[in-house]
Amino acid sequence: MQPGQEIRLNKFLAERLGISRREADNYIAAGKILIEKSSEKKRPAILGERIDNTTKIYYNNKLIPIKLQFTYLAMNKPVGYVCSKKRQGDSPTIYELLPKKYQHLKTVGRLDKDSSGLILLTNDGDFAFSMTHPKFYKEKRYLVELDRDLEPLHQQLISDFGIDLPDGKSKLGLVNRSDLSNDSQDKSNHPTTRTHWEVIMSEGRNRQIRRTFAAVGYRVKKLHRIQFGKYILNDLRPGKFLEISKL
Repeated sequence: MQPGQEIRLNKFLAERLGISRREADNYIAAGKILIEKSSEKKRPAILGERIDNTTKIYYNNKLIPIKLQFTYLAMNKPVGYVCSKKRQGDSPTIYELLPKKYQHLKTVGRLDKDSSGLILLTNDGDFAFSMTHPKFYKEKRYLVELDRDLEPLHQQLISDFGIDLPDGKSKLGLVNRSDLSNDSQDKSNHPTTRTHWEVIMSEGRNRQIRRTFAAVGYRVKKLHRIQFGKYILNDLRPGKFLEISKL
C-alpha cells in the first residue's frame, strides 16, 4: 500500500489472513476486527470501511502488519488432490503438501481433482487477478490424452470454429504431440497417434477442456498443465513446490 492510498478493509484482510473477502466481511460483522486511525481511538471495524497505511488493524487483539511480503509458489499438483483448503470427501487437498508457513496462500485459478501439473499460489491478490482475468490473455498449455483418436473433423471444429457449451463457445488450440518431435528416430519408435495432444488456451472456465472434448464424444484420460503465462513446469516432480519470482 502506497502512502496516501486507500483500500477496502476486506481486501486487506483477505490478503493478510489468506481468507476470502466474504470471510473477511464475516470477521468484521462479528466484531473480530478492530481498527485505530490517527484521529480516533481503537474501535470495531465497519463493513465497507477503507484504510490507509497509517491505520492500525487488529485481529483477535493482535496487530496485523500493514506492509506485506508477497510470496509466489509453483507446484506440480498430483492427480487425486483438490485445490480447495478443505477436503472434499476423502480427497486430500494440495495444502496438505505444503508446510504451515505457506498454507495461507491462495491458488491462482484451479486444476480439478483428476488433473495434474502446474498450479501457482500467492498472497498477492493483484497478481492473481492479472493471471486469471480474461482481459490479460495469459496463455496456458496442457498435455492431454484422449480415450480414442480425434477425428480430423472434430479437430477442426474445436480449433477453428469452437464448440458451443452452456457457458459460451470454447475454442482450443490443438497440436498433435507426434508433430512436436523433430527426431526421426523418436518418431519411428512412437508412431503418429491422434490420442495425444497439446492444448493451448487463454481462458480458464471450469473443466473447460474436458467438457469441450466430451461435447463431441471423447473422454479426457489425462490432463497435465505444463505452462501458465510465463511460468513453465519444467522438471518439478509431482507433489513438489518451489518459491518463484514474480515475472
